[in-house]
Amino acid sequence: MSWTWSLENAAGESVGTSETFDSRSDAESWVGESFADLVEQGIDQVRLFDGDTEVYGPMSLRADS
Repeated sequence: MSWTWSLENAAGESVGTSETFDSRSDAESWVGESFADLVEQGIDQVRLFDGDTEVYGPMSLRADS
């Protein structure tokens, strides 16, 4: 399968997607490494997908949430 993150604003609207990853661990590593950049870009929350299936989310990137 292919793993991707849906990148969302505070209203839960998708504003983009991440690159595609071969494994869940690669996807989770990427979001951990990209956390600060995502917040700086205005991304408030993310959802992880395995293909078309949502695995978990929304996961807030904001400390105050």
